[in-house]
Amino acid sequence: MSDENRHVVFICSKGNLDMVYPALVMGWAALGNGIDVTIFFTFWGMDIITKKRQPHLEIAPVANTSMKMSLMGLPTGNLGIPNILGILPGMTAFATSIMHKKIAEVGAPPVGEYLQMLVDGGARLYACKMSVDMFGLTKEDFVDGVEDIVTASDFMDMSEGAQIIFI
Repeated sequence: MSDENRHVVFICSKGNLDMVYPALVMGWAALGNGIDVTIFFTFWGMDIITKKRQPHLEIAPVANTSMKMSLMGLPTGNLGIPNILGILPGMTAFATSIMHKKIAEVGAPPVGEYLQMLVDGGARLYACKMSVDMFGLTKEDFVDGVEDIVTASDFMDMSEGAQIIFI
């Protein structure tokens, strides 16, 4: 496949802070390599592009088996301590705060700024019609840069031949 025909699609189905950045980082890298980028937001991934939700994306330590509390300076062991600590009041806010600091330390921009960079770089953003209807949203609820609300079927046609990455 020649460079001019390269196309990658990210399907974002989760709105947790730790699930947002993989698509943003890989999308930015793809644009930098001359690859067309499209991002389709569905189900809880709609939080990423919803004006009211985007500033409040969190990372929940409960049931997040990959989260290591040692990243947050807390003791860990092999007894499921991260999940136990995760149920304590304030742990989601604490984990989110630590994650924001770590994101800033590596120089990654906040989610809204990252999305704008992607759009400015030529990425195309779409919202899933079924999810929009389920959650009672309209295009006005979305951040600038979301091009349209499309059905899954239309999106399949739009992304024909693309490499698809589901996040």
